[in-house]
Amino acid sequence: MRDVVIVGAGPVGLWLAAELRRTGVEVTVLERLTEPVPHAKSLTMHPRTLELLAMRGLADRWLDEGKRIPSTHFALLDNRLSYAGLDTKYKFVLFLPQSRTEALLAEHASALGVEILRGRAVTGVRPGGDSVTVETDTGETFRARWVVGCDGPSSTVRKAAGIDFVGTPSTLSVPLGDVRLAEPPEAVSLTVNGDNGALFLVSLGDGRYRVSPTDHSMLHVPKDEPLTLEELKESTRRVVGTDFGMYDPSYLARFGNATLQAARYRNGRVLLAGDAAHIHMPLGGQGLNLGMQDATNLAWKLAAVIQGWAPSTLLDTYEAERHPVGARVIEDTRAQTALVVSTSPENKALRARFNELLAGHPSLNHELAVQVSGLGVSYGSSGWRMPDLDVGGTSVFSLLRDGRFVFLTTGDAPSLGSRVDVTRVEGLPWGGVLVRPDGHVAWVSEPGAGSVSDAFSGLLGWGSSGVG
Repeated sequence: MRDVVIVGAGPVGLWLAAELRRTGVEVTVLERLTEPVPHAKSLTMHPRTLELLAMRGLADRWLDEGKRIPSTHFALLDNRLSYAGLDTKYKFVLFLPQSRTEALLAEHASALGVEILRGRAVTGVRPGGDSVTVETDTGETFRARWVVGCDGPSSTVRKAAGIDFVGTPSTLSVPLGDVRLAEPPEAVSLTVNGDNGALFLVSLGDGRYRVSPTDHSMLHVPKDEPLTLEELKESTRRVVGTDFGMYDPSYLARFGNATLQAARYRNGRVLLAGDAAHIHMPLGGQGLNLGMQDATNLAWKLAAVIQGWAPSTLLDTYEAERHPVGARVIEDTRAQTALVVSTSPENKALRARFNELLAGHPSLNHELAVQVSGLGVSYGSSGWRMPDLDVGGTSVFSLLRDGRFVFLTTGDAPSLGSRVDVTRVEGLPWGGVLVRPDGHVAWVSEPGAGSVSDAFSGLLGWGSSGVG
């Protein structure tokens, strides 16, 4: 019997598998497709996700290939969100096709010993006592202590677990194409908005560009209707007056505004992450990032339960922490969608005013940048994100390389057991700080904080009795 079966070999499933395997958990990933998808569903990697990669010593692999853009958009408005003032080493958006992210993550997971089995479509998930049996269309069955569905919006795992997907279906569609441009703009990334709609354009490298016009006259074309190059050109011309001489499409599709979230992220020994748990309009490129951050939160908790140093109730904190984060992103993308797609005079006026606010109020611009970047996520009063401080010449992130708890102290350290790496450092802003494997703070020495030992035991669900 395996420890964990993960269904879905997209970025979320592969990252979760690698995070679990790093701790010694036996993991098998099942993927229905025999080969990776060649086109890029997503392109955007925000600062917090880059920080997660940096904590494991991997960020340079992505930085070497991606394109760095020092800003992002909000609702495709002309005045963009600046990342220059963010409290991170990664003050930019990284554009890298999802196909390359998946390839890098598959390489990373395989090197750690993750078993990735392609061509296995899951047909059934049957919980039973202390295990779950996963059935596939090949006739094979896989028995595991836990199953995690990372299998997208139509998740077989979610349906088998009886978890509702709550929200609204698609009511509109927006085209996108990966094409070559005979007359490309000078900018690597471009957002334009006007009376007839808005445009997102970004260089993919190798002479290709992703072009996505939100053409107000074509919003109600059925999402599943095939997109032609001529339609993409016509919509782009209507929005910005030129089609940039686009030709040679390698990918043409439409995306919708379906917005749904799983009512629960766990039912017994079955859990959900990524698009199996939440989908939304892909404005701002937040989906992949949200899913990988789900996986980072879940991995250390599931490993702790499997290895017996935390009770299964620790997994309840996964939903408690991540469900509100998903709901906030859904709220954000709905707000952006309202600004982008409405054609009423009132909404155009609101859009123009909001555009002015982003330019004239740096504090608003910064607040939205923190939110979209993922850096503002906090899990309660002591669950804020730990920045990558340089303490005594040591990077905090480098200490998180093994995915373990880290206790940093300027003085003597209490005994916290074998699950915590204790490091004495100079230049720490506090007397001591306990950092979770996902880079969030579990405890910091301040008045009324109590003892770090009690905080550690309480976090793991053992009350104040302590753990070994």
